[in-house]
Amino acid sequence: MSRAKNDKVVCVTGGSGYIASYLIKLLLQRGYTVKTSVRNINDSKKTQHLLLLDGAKERLHLFEADLLKEGSFDSVVDGCECVFHTASPAIITTTNPQVELIDPAVKGTLNVLRSCVKVPSLKRVVFTSSMSAVSFNGRPLTPDVMIDETWFSDPILCEKLKIWYMLSKTLAEEAAWKFAEENGIDLVSINPGFAIGPMLPPTLNVTMEFVRNIINAQTFPNAVHRFVHIRDVALAHIRAFEVANANGRYCVVGHVVHVSEVLNILHRLYPTLTIPDKCEDDKPFPPLYQISKEKARNLGIEFTSLEVILRDTIESLKDKGFLNI
Repeated sequence: MSRAKNDKVVCVTGGSGYIASYLIKLLLQRGYTVKTSVRNINDSKKTQHLLLLDGAKERLHLFEADLLKEGSFDSVVDGCECVFHTASPAIITTTNPQVELIDPAVKGTLNVLRSCVKVPSLKRVVFTSSMSAVSFNGRPLTPDVMIDETWFSDPILCEKLKIWYMLSKTLAEEAAWKFAEENGIDLVSINPGFAIGPMLPPTLNVTMEFVRNIINAQTFPNAVHRFVHIRDVALAHIRAFEVANANGRYCVVGHVVHVSEVLNILHRLYPTLTIPDKCEDDKPFPPLYQISKEKARNLGIEFTSLEVILRDTIESLKDKGFLNI
C-alpha cells in the first residue's frame, strides 16, 4: 500500500547535489512540499537550478545548514514526514580523507539523525548510501556471483586499499543503522551504483565527469562499472518513503558492464563521436558479475536501458556545454 502523496512535507538534505536535485524535481512533480538544505543560500550555482523547477515557487523552501554543526538541521527537518538524507561529499581524490570525506559523511549523518529524533511528525528517513558500502569486501566478483543487500563493504579493507570515498560511505551507513536502531528511527537505505543521465546542477559531478573523461581520453580504463539512470535512483528514494512496508537496504543498479561496452554503445549512438578504441593495458578484462534487482523491483522500479541512460547522459553533457560533438 502506498501513502498519499499530496500535502506532504518532506526534507532533502544537500539539495544542490546531483541526486538530490533530481529527487527534488520528482518530489515537486508529485505534489510534495520540499524543504531542502544548502551550505550557502546565496550561491546561485547551488540554488538557481532548484528555484527554476516546476512547482518550486509554491512548494520549495531553502535553508542553510552545515553537516558538521549539531542542530544545524533542526529547522530543515521540522514538520516533515520524511527526511531524504543525501548530503555527503562525493570526491574521489583527497589529500585529507578524514576532514574532506569521512567527518562530513559520518558526523553529518549523525547530526541529521539527531535533528530527526526531535520531529514528532517524522515517519521515515531515507538514507542515500552507495554500492560503495556494499561490494568492497574482498569477495571475488565473477559471473556466477550475485551481489545483494546482505553484502557490506569492509572498512578495514577500504582503509588498507586507501579507497576513501568507499570508506566514508561504508562508515556513514554503519553509523546510520546503529543510530536508527538505538533511537527507534524507521530507516531505509538506497544503495545506487554509478548514477548518470540528465544533469540539473550547472557543475559537473564525479559520475558525469567520468563519462566525459572516458570519451576524451586516448585509451579507456580496463574496468567494470555499475550504471543506473539518475531518474531510477531518485524514484527509488521516493518509493522507499511511499511504499509503507519498504525496509532495510536497496541495491539500485541497472547494468553491470565493462567500459568497452559503454564505448561501443556510444559509438553506435553517435557515429561521429571520437572515442578511444584502445584499452589502457593488455590485461584480460575483469569478469562481469550480477547485482540483485529483486528488492528494487519490489519498490516498483523498472530499470532504464543502458542505451537510454547513455543517450540522456551525452545529450545533457552537450546541453550544459561540457561536450562538443
